[in-house]
Amino acid sequence: MPSADYIAATEAVGVRVLGERRVVRVVGDDRVSFFHGMCSADVKGAVPGTILPALFLTEHAHLIADFFIWVTKDALLLDIDDAAWRRSRAHLERLIVADDVEFEESEASRVVDLEGARAHDAASMLASDASSLGEWRFVESADALIGNLPRLGGPAFTILVAGNRAEAIVERIASGVPGGRRINDDTAEILRIENGIARAGVDTADQTIALEARMNRAISFNKGCYLGQETIERATARGGLKKKLFGLKFAGGRIPERGAAVKLDGKAVGRVSSTALSPRFGAIGLAILHHSAWQPGTALGVGGCAAIAKVGELPFKSRT
Repeated sequence: MPSADYIAATEAVGVRVLGERRVVRVVGDDRVSFFHGMCSADVKGAVPGTILPALFLTEHAHLIADFFIWVTKDALLLDIDDAAWRRSRAHLERLIVADDVEFEESEASRVVDLEGARAHDAASMLASDASSLGEWRFVESADALIGNLPRLGGPAFTILVAGNRAEAIVERIASGVPGGRRINDDTAEILRIENGIARAGVDTADQTIALEARMNRAISFNKGCYLGQETIERATARGGLKKKLFGLKFAGGRIPERGAAVKLDGKAVGRVSSTALSPRFGAIGLAILHHSAWQPGTALGVGGCAAIAKVGELPFKSRT
């Protein structure tokens, strides 16, 4: 039977403060041109009020970090994992030459995540025009930014707010929307895996190419030159991708350990990277698989035992 948290996060609204996220304010006259060249998103083409999913990549398109850019009139706001920001800042500072770009780090802002079918209703409690927002757009209220941001792949909003206001907003939404409640990170992890959203550092490694992790939503394929573009273009144009993220459905409801080898005819074709026991789909997981195992329905061995997994497309569509 689904937990109350899961029901809230799918049928109503589940709300949580993302304590591991940092909001970094990027200012300076060259902020747009610099970030346009340093990340995978079309920063130059974005207008204020836009949220951009984005990636920092190496020159070989290996993933450094994934994040979101909130474009305002006078700054770029980075919504990014705290540990990922530490890596990213060191990477960026090596590439700043004479660019007028400054990073303003602050502990004052918090990221509040609203997941579920009634996330629009919850957002409209804070700003009446939020409920009409399309995906990847945001509005400003008196003391917060409210954006339609499908962070985990499903209907969702995000609120950027001063830290001393975050808990009050969580309580207001949890009590103000029928069926709403505060949810834990484990529930959010189920949603992420169901929707096939790769998590940097969990489903990816240092040598993972962004396309292998299906992070296409964060890649502009029409923008100009940026770090990592050549590898992305070659993999896209020539069909050179040899590995890609897929779903796994584990037989018997048994969940293997993260890192367990996945084998086809006794040969390793990948490793289990994320797992969850989904109320909708049963025991599921994610793995970046060799192209020999891409056919949905392919039966794979897992680990050193007789456990079986079947390959599934993403997002997950059915229990069988």
